[in-house]
Amino acid sequence: MTNFFNGIPKINYEGPNSENDFAFRHYNSDEVVMGKPLKEHLRFAIAYWHSFAWEGGDPFGERTFDRPWFGSEMDLAKLKADVAFEMFEKLGAPFFCFHDADVRPEGANFSENTRNLEEIVDYFAAKMEFSETKLLWGTANLFSHRRYMSGAATNPDPDVFAFSAATIKTCMDATHKLKGQNYVLWGGREGYETLLNTDLGRERKQAGRMLQMAVDYKYKIGFKGSILIEPKPQEPMKHQYDYDVATVYGFLKEFGLEDEVQVNIEQGHAILAGHSFEHELAHARELGIFGSIDMNRNDYQSGWDTDQFPNNVPEVALAYYEVLKAGGFTTGGTNFDSKLRRQSLDAEDLILSHVGAMDVCAAGLKAAAKMFEDGKLEAERDARYEGWDTPDGKALMQSDLEAIADKVVSGDINPKPRSGRQERLENLVNRYI
Repeated sequence: MTNFFNGIPKINYEGPNSENDFAFRHYNSDEVVMGKPLKEHLRFAIAYWHSFAWEGGDPFGERTFDRPWFGSEMDLAKLKADVAFEMFEKLGAPFFCFHDADVRPEGANFSENTRNLEEIVDYFAAKMEFSETKLLWGTANLFSHRRYMSGAATNPDPDVFAFSAATIKTCMDATHKLKGQNYVLWGGREGYETLLNTDLGRERKQAGRMLQMAVDYKYKIGFKGSILIEPKPQEPMKHQYDYDVATVYGFLKEFGLEDEVQVNIEQGHAILAGHSFEHELAHARELGIFGSIDMNRNDYQSGWDTDQFPNNVPEVALAYYEVLKAGGFTTGGTNFDSKLRRQSLDAEDLILSHVGAMDVCAAGLKAAAKMFEDGKLEAERDARYEGWDTPDGKALMQSDLEAIADKVVSGDINPKPRSGRQERLENLVNRYI
């Protein structure tokens, strides 16, 4: 045991009237909703990078956090792991997620990076034998180091492509060894700042080939989890090739991977792309590529990815409604890709941020479940499109312009507008919150 969380108790459920800051008010992990416990619906995961690797810096200031594990020695990486697993236990977190660079010191070369990662993976494996926390997904950090300043898979230098491919292999090996349920590819710098120096077609082919190789390697090693892509439209690059769900689906279709790869959708990235979170979730569901989510929020007064903890139950409820419509998570889950504000320095802040977020998600999921089971929203939606279920409506989809025009003329069709009843539906949704 470390002393980082001294005095902070294990977080238990005490109900909505509790006055205890260190308690759940809405997240009762064993509460059964729609036939299964909340912990199985929500599948919470703690993000290793924001919780334990981020130092509290921003573009205008250096780090503000002073954690005892900050440093480049392997002993400190193991101390970080000790603290992380203590936090998982206090929160009762069923899963965690990590990039390779979050957990191992940066080495002088690829071989040293790999040795460091393998040593930490073995350390994780030993801890996981006595922990209820499992690995939701692993991934490779192919964006922070200066070698990736022009991308990883899309880099103009084939040596960077090769280094990236080898790094993905080692991270897939690590995820497989730890029995991770997914492997995520997030192209943090897979994009461009200017077309003046960019061969867009070549770079797309490179990215497609890298993804094909990752899928091939999944089958070679017998990895049973899902391969996920996380869309993001911009920041740090002016334009990224995985802009949103629709863009990713087009990319997958281009390279024959639409049946092999799903999406990990982040709320903050959806907003940056000019969408709502529920739009991206619904789109992924309809395209058959829904996989997992990163739950956070952006500051709507800032035009960048602020990665704040969720605190808006109505927004979260609409998101989980789409998750429920998709049949719920299979290998995916709710990863808190969220970080403290740089002024939130204390160990208590790290715990309480997650307590609040887990409660918000639980309240949102329960509201979404009531809405889903009640069925009134879907009934209203079905009624709006009921004309398409008539024989005439179905025939339109099998007809052509000339035949339809003849039908309109002969029947003297003159449609009258019908209300979309948006405000009524908004009022209906608010009754469940």
